[in-house]
Amino acid sequence: MKKLLLLSLALGFGLMANAQRTYNLKQDVREHKAIEKMMIGIEPAKASSIVSTQETVTPVVPPTKGTNIVSIIDIGTSANAYSYGYGGGQKQILWAVPELGIITNIHRMGGALDQGGYSGDLGYDISTDGGLTWTNMVEMYVAENNAGGDYYTDAARYPYHGVWNPEGNTDINNVWMSFHAPNLDGSNSPDSWGGYSYGAVNLGDPTIRTKNLQSSQPPVYQYIADASTMTKQGVAWVIDVNQDWSSGTVQYQGSLIINRGEFDDQVNDFVFEQELMDAPVDAATTRPAHTQVAFSEDGQTGYITFLGDNGTVDVISGAPSYYVIVAKTTDGGNSWSDFQGIQLAGPNGISGIVEGLLTDDQIAELYEAPLPTREEIPYTTAFDHNITVDNNGNLHIGVIISVTGSDDYSIVTASGFPAAYDIYTTDGGTTWYGIKLGHTNQFRGTWPGDYTEDNRIQITASPDRETIFVSWLDTDLDEAEGNDRPNIFTRGIRPNAWGTADLTCVDGADAPTNVTLFSEGMWNATFAAVAQMSLFDGVKYTIPMSYQPVGAGIDPGLAVQYKYITDFGFTDADFCIVGTEEIAATSAIEVGQNFPNPFSNETNVRISLSSGSNVKMEVYNITGQKVIAKDYGYKTAGSHIMQISADELPTGVYFYTVEAGATKVTRKMIVQ
Repeated sequence: MKKLLLLSLALGFGLMANAQRTYNLKQDVREHKAIEKMMIGIEPAKASSIVSTQETVTPVVPPTKGTNIVSIIDIGTSANAYSYGYGGGQKQILWAVPELGIITNIHRMGGALDQGGYSGDLGYDISTDGGLTWTNMVEMYVAENNAGGDYYTDAARYPYHGVWNPEGNTDINNVWMSFHAPNLDGSNSPDSWGGYSYGAVNLGDPTIRTKNLQSSQPPVYQYIADASTMTKQGVAWVIDVNQDWSSGTVQYQGSLIINRGEFDDQVNDFVFEQELMDAPVDAATTRPAHTQVAFSEDGQTGYITFLGDNGTVDVISGAPSYYVIVAKTTDGGNSWSDFQGIQLAGPNGISGIVEGLLTDDQIAELYEAPLPTREEIPYTTAFDHNITVDNNGNLHIGVIISVTGSDDYSIVTASGFPAAYDIYTTDGGTTWYGIKLGHTNQFRGTWPGDYTEDNRIQITASPDRETIFVSWLDTDLDEAEGNDRPNIFTRGIRPNAWGTADLTCVDGADAPTNVTLFSEGMWNATFAAVAQMSLFDGVKYTIPMSYQPVGAGIDPGLAVQYKYITDFGFTDADFCIVGTEEIAATSAIEVGQNFPNPFSNETNVRISLSSGSNVKMEVYNITGQKVIAKDYGYKTAGSHIMQISADELPTGVYFYTVEAGATKVTRKMIVQ
């Protein structure tokens, strides 16, 4: 593990922020910056209110609308909403063990199912039948250290967890949860943060459990970890940002705190070791905005990521921006690469972003004349993200991308400009691709007490890790002023080796699925949590999701009822789009799915051109080799039929790409 790097190295990056902006945004464009108030607030410690913040929504289904309304059930409760995260809540709140059908939901205690319960205690809800039925409010951590002040010094907050099922095991009595939470021992700020509360609990017999407390000891300043995971081999990882709050304001130490725990069956506990990992950032960004960690199935290939600026990518048009910064291990975390940023914008940026995020009309709407070229537009991530690792050991990053705002490190959040992306690699991190999944309407929601959440994007892998699902929160009410009445939106992705992907659609249209549409969670799926792994029954990928319905303007200090969505997911039939180019500019060309498909003789491809253009078609086999190339010459605006003969193709799976002008659309077909 690398040693602590002096913060002075990070301060030097600030020189880049002085560059002159090349192009000017129009003045009425909505923008946001990262929350400057980074000291997370603490609610009253002995919250005992059982007044629910739930806001019931009665489903109203238009008779002409075909939709799959999800089933939602009550699970556990808590004394308040300060449990499911804060300012980037993509922690491991829901955990799924697909091979056993186990789903766990960790949270603080109290609320209607634990009247008078202390909000500093921790519990979990558990299902062993894939989320259909639950045992709720299983308490596994009790705060006891009352020194006479306002807070118990071991009062836990913002918990996260992982579940370890030993390979080949089918007995729940051999399944262990590792839980971790910050506490209020005051070792990193007077009467506030600094401690860790952590331990293990046996899911078959929750009376078998442990409790551990750990205080900050400089040069390590513990706070509230963003990232945690559990490998299939039973190694627990918790990543925190090393920031000193002892003076009352943040002093980032230029490093991450790496907590690594392995199970010891002699003590029935995960025994943790702690090290520092160099992670300098530009001084203007204060600290990494959000950290995440994920590992491959074999536990050897892993990634730690954060959002920020560490001076490793080009600044485009004089606009310093956030980007994803990645460190990688290939030996189970014994050693890590240096942190390297992913170039989003510019000539060396990700084409799915540079060419695919904005239309020409949007560029004209954003910028004063003279307009920038696409390679001159600066792009930024938002301020939270989530990651997973696919079956080939490659990283996938779920993140919101938009244009960099008029201020350094800001993001344009006007409706329709930001978009959810899966940024991924197919070669271990040398080459990066971006698949646009859907634009957002709102960005940040704010509740009383300056409790904020952005789109809270989260990522899920199928049990075989071949299919990826990205979910985010968005308020699609026209009259909404912020993202405080959200629905859950989700899209499935199946990437291929050359940077395109099959995507899920809605009724055949290019769009993410509104999960909570017309359900009781409609415009009310606040602070949603999504599991790191889906279930699969041979037909349907069911994605575990929960939320706490805290309506707009409702005090998050009131009690909450957690809700679980039992039956949302996708089947193979829901995947209907291949390629980023189609998403980028469907107005220029529309390409239908070939028919018939599969085919053994001839198949037809219908295209529709919005204006006259030269048209070409290329067909690739599953290895990416071009097997057919046809130039149809100039075609007028309107509909045209192209034919492909099976005589030229052996049995198998192929991809056909239709090119009209600067636009390409790719789809999959099968020859039988």
